[in-house]
Formats: sequence, structure tokens, C-alpha cells
Amino acid sequence: MEDFERLIAEGAFVENAMFSGNRYGTTAAAVAAVAEKNRRCILDIDTQGVKLIKANHPSLNPVFLFLAPPSIPELAKRLAGRGTETEDSVNARLAAAKSEIKYAVEGGHDVVIVNDDVDRAYGLLEKVALGESIEGDKLPTYEGL
Repeated sequence: MEDFERLIAEGAFVENAMFSGNRYGTTAAAVAAVAEKNRRCILDIDTQGVKLIKANHPSLNPVFLFLAPPSIPELAKRLAGRGTETEDSVNARLAAAKSEIKYAVEGGHDVVIVNDDVDRAYGLLEKVALGESIEGDKLPTYEGL
């Protein structure tokens, strides 16, 4: 943890976040290594990371995509259905998801894809990932936010 904190202070990360007591981050070196190969760098990050990249690295010309659940009850069902989560961890994940959704509602992303049908959502995601399109869905209205 001390090394991670030192690296944050040194500016080694394009984004970093704390989740469930653990630190996560993407180093600038990792992003640069992908870019040097003329590849598209795809990050799986939360709102904290999005905000950090927007504030500190606009030159990366990122496209921010939000993969949205069709509803909060459906998300809860999916999380519980995994059988790998405790009730506490499901509740923590739902709370985090609600925070992420609130940021999406505020317009924090360039593209929204609703994960209501895996094949359809994957098709849209693939086009965005390949740089072919930034077409997406309208964000659903979520009850209980």
C-alpha cells in the first residue's frame, strides 16, 4: 500500500481508485506501451478513474463508455445469481453501482450501452472498441436512486 501511495504521489497512474479496501490503478507506462503499438487502450475503470482521466489526461482523447444494467433489481439478481458473493458484498457492489449510475445520469460518459441482451450489447461494444462507432443506447430510468 505504501508503494502504491508513493506511485500515486509521483504521478505514475493515469487513474487509480480505492474499492473494498483495495487500491487499483492504470499506469501511464502501460497506456503508453499500448499506444506505441498503435493499439487502442481499453480500461475497465470506475467513476473515480473517469474523473481523474478527464481532469488530468484529456490529451489521451478518451471515449468514456458506461455499460449499464437494465435495472437495479436485475443487477441485484445477477450479482446474487453468481453464487460467489456474500450478502454484504452484493450490497456493497449495488451501492457502488448506484453511485456509478448517478454519474452516468449526470452525463459523465460519451456512450451508454445497456446490457439487456448480451449479443446486442457486445455488438455495440465491439464497434466502440474498434473505433467504428460511438453509437449507444439511451440510459434507462432507474427507480430508487
